[in-house]
Amino acid sequence: MNQISETPAAAALPLAGLRVVEFTHMVMGPTCGMVLADMGAEVIKVEPIEGDRTRHLLGSGAGFFPLFNRNKKSIAINLHAADGAAVARKLAASADVVLENFKPGTMAKYGLDYAALSKVNERLIYVSHKGFLPGPYEHRPALDEVVQMMGGLAYMTGRPGDPLRAGSSVNDIMGGMFGAIGALGALIQRGITGKGQEVQSALFENNVFLVGQHMLQYAITGKPAAPMPDRISAWGVYDVFTVKDGEQIFLAAVSDAQWATFCEALGFADLKADPQYANNNLRVQARSTLIPLLRERLAVHSAPDLTALFERVGLPYAPIRKPEELYDDEHLLATGGLADITLPDGERAGQSAKTTLFPFTMDGRRLGVRLQPPKQGEHTTALLSALGYDETAITALHSAGAVA
Repeated sequence: MNQISETPAAAALPLAGLRVVEFTHMVMGPTCGMVLADMGAEVIKVEPIEGDRTRHLLGSGAGFFPLFNRNKKSIAINLHAADGAAVARKLAASADVVLENFKPGTMAKYGLDYAALSKVNERLIYVSHKGFLPGPYEHRPALDEVVQMMGGLAYMTGRPGDPLRAGSSVNDIMGGMFGAIGALGALIQRGITGKGQEVQSALFENNVFLVGQHMLQYAITGKPAAPMPDRISAWGVYDVFTVKDGEQIFLAAVSDAQWATFCEALGFADLKADPQYANNNLRVQARSTLIPLLRERLAVHSAPDLTALFERVGLPYAPIRKPEELYDDEHLLATGGLADITLPDGERAGQSAKTTLFPFTMDGRRLGVRLQPPKQGEHTTALLSALGYDETAITALHSAGAVA
């Protein structure tokens, strides 16, 4: 495969030498590309001439592009122009993996669907990210919030009668991750058979997978799962407590041994000896009286004191934090969980910001940032040259508006 050279460190990564061409936008498809890019693949993001829309989103979308498009190269192609579509097909023909997340039928219009591309390269792995897998819903437009509402997640997250979406793009991100898992599986199979295949990942099916535990809860117990704020907890002590000065802290005791430690550490000998709290299931059945009692007793303690106590005796606890406070988290700072990137767009273009890395290590190290989130079309000329276009042809493509 033709590739533009990267740093020597990239060669040590597991997907070094793999070329991925990404026709994606928003979050789901770019997440899949980011997974493969972080693990060393050369990922080429194909953007429209005007650039990916997420480059300039406001509010909750402001972090989309720089987070999900690191370690990638950018080429801007006008697929509506015949010459531009031809460039895209030539680029896709050079790929090991093609990613896309457009509505059904879009890629086929440009000869960029799996049926067309696999005729040129039978080893191609083609990953489609959709709202729904093929079936009655497949032509519906889908968003993370749409599938959270129709797939039971918003019902489970909110209070009764008040469905509430989860506070992150959980289906978009996980849908992209499942697309990457499918791609990795297909790569292993290609190593055995020599042939590629099409992989499909979908928002709705991802959401259903997330709520599968609640579906099985109903199948096993015969009782519908209640929304999380009104749920029957699996654990006797597993809750957020408001304590001294109005501070909040999450505290838990999820085993009988932890309950004993909890009572001993806090001086609750009477609760430890009470037979109605003798084991976890009894404590679950008594939560309606136990939790209010604990709220009253814990209210005299400060959150820092409880933090120190639970840390010392080894019980589960957590402060209630906002996302921006994680920039100062001592564990993330000590373990290299944050990395510097250079912002490519907007008022802060060219300035540095910290981004989160994948939550795992390989060979004892975190997968870092090799390539900054690209500027729009930053690698167009170099990639065209690597595909065999000479200077005259590249100039003509630019002049015709086929690329940028």
